[in-house]
Amino acid sequence: METSLDGLGAEEAARRREEYGPNEVASEGQRSLLDIFLTQFRSVLIYVLVVAAALSVWAGHAVDAVLIAVIVVANGLFGFVQDYRAEESLAALRELTAPTAAVRRGGTPTPVEATELVPGDVVELEGGDVVPADCRLVETTGLEIDEAALTGESVPVSKSPAPVDADTPLAERAPMAYKGTNVTRGRAVAVVTGTGDETEVGAIALELAGTEETETPLQTELDSLGRTLGLGVVILAALVVPLLLLQGTEPFQAALTAVSLAVAAVPEGLPAVVTLTLALGVRQMAEENALVRRLPAVEALGGVDVVCTDKTGTLTRGQMTVSRLWVNDGVVAAEDIETDRSAVDETETTGARARERVDLLLRAGALCNDAAGDEGDPTERALVDAAADSGIDVAALRDSHPRTDEIPFSSERKWMGTVHGDRAYVKGAPTVVLSKADRILTEDGPVPLTDERAARVSERVDAFADDALRVLAAAYADDVSDDGEFEDGLVFVGLFGLIDPAREEVADAIAATRRAGIDVKMITGDNVRTAAAIAADLGMDTEVMEGREIDELDEATLRDRVESVDVFARTEPEHKVRILRALQDNGHRVAMTGDGVNDAPALKHADVGVAMGIRGTDVAKQASDIVLLDDNYATIERAIERGRAIFDNVWKFVGYLLSANVAEVAIVFIASLFGYLVLPAVQLLWINLLTDGLPAVALGADPASEDVMDRPPRDPDRGIVGRGMLGLMGGTGAVSTMAMLGLLAVTLGGATAVTPYAMTMVFTGFVAVEFEKLYVIRWLRATPTFSNPWLAAAVTVSAILQLAVLYTPLNRYFGTVPLELGDWLLIGAVVAVCLLGHLAVAVAVRRWQRAER
Repeated sequence: METSLDGLGAEEAARRREEYGPNEVASEGQRSLLDIFLTQFRSVLIYVLVVAAALSVWAGHAVDAVLIAVIVVANGLFGFVQDYRAEESLAALRELTAPTAAVRRGGTPTPVEATELVPGDVVELEGGDVVPADCRLVETTGLEIDEAALTGESVPVSKSPAPVDADTPLAERAPMAYKGTNVTRGRAVAVVTGTGDETEVGAIALELAGTEETETPLQTELDSLGRTLGLGVVILAALVVPLLLLQGTEPFQAALTAVSLAVAAVPEGLPAVVTLTLALGVRQMAEENALVRRLPAVEALGGVDVVCTDKTGTLTRGQMTVSRLWVNDGVVAAEDIETDRSAVDETETTGARARERVDLLLRAGALCNDAAGDEGDPTERALVDAAADSGIDVAALRDSHPRTDEIPFSSERKWMGTVHGDRAYVKGAPTVVLSKADRILTEDGPVPLTDERAARVSERVDAFADDALRVLAAAYADDVSDDGEFEDGLVFVGLFGLIDPAREEVADAIAATRRAGIDVKMITGDNVRTAAAIAADLGMDTEVMEGREIDELDEATLRDRVESVDVFARTEPEHKVRILRALQDNGHRVAMTGDGVNDAPALKHADVGVAMGIRGTDVAKQASDIVLLDDNYATIERAIERGRAIFDNVWKFVGYLLSANVAEVAIVFIASLFGYLVLPAVQLLWINLLTDGLPAVALGADPASEDVMDRPPRDPDRGIVGRGMLGLMGGTGAVSTMAMLGLLAVTLGGATAVTPYAMTMVFTGFVAVEFEKLYVIRWLRATPTFSNPWLAAAVTVSAILQLAVLYTPLNRYFGTVPLELGDWLLIGAVVAVCLLGHLAVAVAVRRWQRAER
């Protein structure tokens, strides 16, 4: 780096700032608020609605045009409110640094703005600092850095200047410190090796900036639907106008009918109903601790078939915990340590003496410890918590045994010691502490530490390590010299086995998601042994692939391996993205969970990114679609269930609206072939208002069906308008069309032109049939008939509105006449016939859908 321990001179530092630029991460790729707002209207279905509104104005239906415009604008505003913060992840990355850094200028530490750092600067670090740039460590004293946000490592890692191989994984690069990580203890002198985009965080920022926003399946399907409807409207107009002209219809009337049919063929309320249903899902998910940042992600989460999850803080509690203790051949589970009894395995014969040794081990861990309250190293806090959980008053213990001297921990020494009057306590790496002991505490008191006893201790250390426990040893010395020397001649007390344990509810949640046909993949920066142990606890396959193995695979081989491997360890950001892309290339819809900066690229690449709300960094949250407010993986299961229920509701009202529009168009088109102009524009628009309005919106409040989590994920190649939907539209549309044409024939009584009475019967009969069909479609998706009081209220209000256009002065605007009791009985008979026909169609569609699963 062409520098020295005295640092760069002011002139050279200025020259390098000119050459390398400020120590800031990428800012490209951010969109303006206007662009985010306009994006809400870049949908083919929205374009079709805008054209429909323009045609309505031309045809003189200004009210309908205003209604469509309000729907379009409201839909865009709601989407903007949900989406506008999605571009803030880069800003959070830029803030992920210390405001100032202690930089040596001519050998003297000088506070400098972190943005002014350049490669070659020499910086000093100490506990509590945020590392301001990527650095090569030159001198360290007991340095530990929390790199969890970058690497996924669950505990702070020890750092030292000793070199490592160039291909060493990021999480194991002991002589490096990375921008945005936190110094938890110790001191260091380091040389800046990378700033801005040339840092590990900068690389993540560049990837985020270059990542295109992915469309959810629902967005893609609605766009496809919009294109289909747009083409259908053009074809419809091209067919109807010449047909009416040939029958002698006035050109303006023919054009007006064509425009009315075109407007009737477009489900104006669909975007609004979709948006409102998703918004309702957002509110319900927020009550269940899942905060949705992108509205369409609600439904998309219900369609995923793979969940890729980080380990630390997601599957695990995110805090180190003492799991087991060992005192001279006796293993004690931490949860069994209670103040009123002894708890050791059957190898112990004297419970009271065993209890004394367990208490001594816990006291040693609490006294030889720098943690206080919630502050300090996670491992040391775990030792204090274990002592407190066993009934020891740690504060009183420390008051009665004040520290009079200490030897601080260092990564080179691998142990620390504290003096409390005439006794010293030591804790550290088991091999080191064992090498300094010449006796071991047994039920008979301290006895010589023979090779055989030392071998048994080493075997226990290996056994703990095999279970992915981090192992610490404790010892004491009673012969402390006046100058505080006590390093040798220790009495070995026992071992602590620590782990970041799996959350209790996660195993059940993973089992539930698997029953729903969803694979779960663990992707962690932690080591292989720990990842395998957690996977075993959660009932997952314990075959593990390391990040370095991923580097050696080509894309085709990786696509094959990701199908069979469920656990990936020692991964770096690019590994996570490669795994995600391999799964997506295999046709999977993938949800990625995570909480660290290192998870941000994968969160943004995923079909649904799910960040942790408590432990999650701002970068991870802002790159995600959904934030779990309780950091609980089990919440994902509930969110997936909610997403599937929302898709069911979207499917129901899309089927409801489109089947109604198919029937409307078919009735008018077929009747026109025989010279009858039935259902004029105003009646068609009124039908759309009643069906696209309150009843369709109320469908969004339907509860989840009982089997929603027993089905496999829907096939990504089968959209909403698939075989089942086409069968529903065609079948129910045909039944309704034949019934209405039959009703028209009966009520015409041989007349050559449509009478107001016949028109009123068809108009009212069609509305009644649509209300009946609503409940048939709900039955098709296994929704209990009386489970939605909002729907019953919506149907009641819509029915009252229909009566209003029959029996009030409004009938003059709709061309209707009042109906008598006999007329209603005839309509009732037609509805009953349609109910049977619709149920037959629903039974066939249900069989098709089950056969496709």
